[in-house]
Amino acid sequence: MDGFNGLLGRRRSCRRFAGGEIGADDVRLILEAALLSPTSRSKRAWHFTVVDDALLLAQLADAKDTGAQFLKGAAVAVVVAADATADDCWIEDCSIAAWSMQLQAEALGLGSCWAQIRGRGLSDGTAAADVVRGVLGLPPELGVLCVVGFGRKAGGDDGTPRGGDGLKWENVHINGF
Repeated sequence: MDGFNGLLGRRRSCRRFAGGEIGADDVRLILEAALLSPTSRSKRAWHFTVVDDALLLAQLADAKDTGAQFLKGAAVAVVVAADATADDCWIEDCSIAAWSMQLQAEALGLGSCWAQIRGRGLSDGTAAADVVRGVLGLPPELGVLCVVGFGRKAGGDDGTPRGGDGLKWENVHINGF
């Protein structure tokens, strides 16, 4: 498998990172992938906040009860948000941008994982988005979709590409359900 299908087949969510920094050129390419992503009506209402400070990464990891602890080991994370008052398709636009960044990371040989923020929170009722806004000083009109962590892969994945027999073709319907 090579090309785009190979890239899709190789990509896995990476929740364990090997440590070490990610070069500025690689971070720039990851951000460029987000900025090149399509948006509804070309609104481009998204905002990307890059975090490489270990203390801030730890605070972001604790923004919700489960599913974000891997951020503590990431070299860098990108908070994906958008002005929810400016674009009713902000969730879709941010999702495309986040996925574009993850594909770019895989193409660079880096690991990534998405931590869902929108609609998640802490057991005391605090919204994860409010925690993220507080940690980073984001304005209240920004809807926070996710935080994507990036880093060098720690291993544990055998690297076997997905595809072939494992695809759920039974979920594909043509001209109706």
